[in-house]
Amino acid sequence: MVSEKDKSVVRELAKETAEIAALPVQEEKRRLWRRLNGLKPERPMVMIDQVCWSELEGDDLLKNRCEDEECRWYETRLRRNLYQWKHFPVDMVMEPFIAVGKATGNTGLGLQPQNETLATDPDNPVVARRWINQLETDDDLAKITVPKIALDVTETNRRLSVVNDLAGGILEVRAVGEAPFVQIWDAIAEARGVENTLNTLVDDPDFLKRIIEKMILSITGMFDQLEEQGLLCDIESQTLIHCTGAYTDDLPAPGYNREKPRCRDIWTGGLAQMLSTVSPAMHQEYELDYVNPLFERFGLVYYGCCDPLDRKMEIVSKIPNLRKVSMSPWTDPERGAGGIGRKFVFSSKPNPAFLAWTVFDEKQVKENLMGIKKACDKNGCPLEFILKDISTVHHEPGRLDQWAKVAMETALS
Repeated sequence: MVSEKDKSVVRELAKETAEIAALPVQEEKRRLWRRLNGLKPERPMVMIDQVCWSELEGDDLLKNRCEDEECRWYETRLRRNLYQWKHFPVDMVMEPFIAVGKATGNTGLGLQPQNETLATDPDNPVVARRWINQLETDDDLAKITVPKIALDVTETNRRLSVVNDLAGGILEVRAVGEAPFVQIWDAIAEARGVENTLNTLVDDPDFLKRIIEKMILSITGMFDQLEEQGLLCDIESQTLIHCTGAYTDDLPAPGYNREKPRCRDIWTGGLAQMLSTVSPAMHQEYELDYVNPLFERFGLVYYGCCDPLDRKMEIVSKIPNLRKVSMSPWTDPERGAGGIGRKFVFSSKPNPAFLAWTVFDEKQVKENLMGIKKACDKNGCPLEFILKDISTVHHEPGRLDQWAKVAMETALS
């Protein structure tokens, strides 16, 4: 049972959210995202995500009042959205619904990641980890299995009942399925450790390929089951793809059924950060040759993360259904823009370290963003600025507001 106190807390937040979500600017921002994602941008778009909320919790708006743990989880989501809208909204869209994840049972890849954690800041959830190698021999490959996927109808209905009770009809409550990513190298890193894996890439590449093949079979089986059971996310609820706006006129595919979405109706993303320093030929051999058949299944693809892809656009550009390419702080904007051209969205990841230093320098941020924008203007690239992976703002939350102001001035210039 949800307490009256918790209902009251969440409903007040829901009312404020609903009022903001009804503003005409929300549909205008959706339209601008659709233009960008359709490769016909009117201006660069700007997003801020993956914020170091632990450094912002002193603000009264972010302090939880709910008593029940499950209620607090939804309360936190609403409070953070409202805080962001008040302080650094940039091009975020406030939606008039609460997404409730379907209770999808997933047995996983057969491996339970084991690691040693080293906390670099006891007040920050961002930590360093050393992963323990669980795949040392061919016999160990039997540990990698195809996940078993199943919907827990009872638990899903219970979650919906709780949130409907909390929201009181103020916001729509949606049951939302999975939006899977193609990221075999993250899974391998958790199963073996980064250093072990990179050494194996040199010492025993055939063994590493056997690991990759098993991972691909596992992920393919998972996608098959999610699709067959109607457990994928519907495109109406897929508002973000890797911290960027996912609004598009190019999806869903013909024959779409919202109750049973297919891979071709939605976005997926992929990344291979561990291969940042390998040659394009090795990136093709150990990543794209394996994952491109999976990308073929999806409607649109966002590729990359923190890995520098400016020197690899010749191979990246051939990814099926590619629409956005991540350009991390370690890329050369001119080279990246030259490879992207008008064919894809240049998804710029400005350096979050600018917010971490002892002094926040707005001029430095402006120069960085303008340099990227000029490179994209020169090459006709559709552009988005996505500030993410923000581990710290030097305990000065106002820096996010300042960065947002500079970024929007740059986008509108």
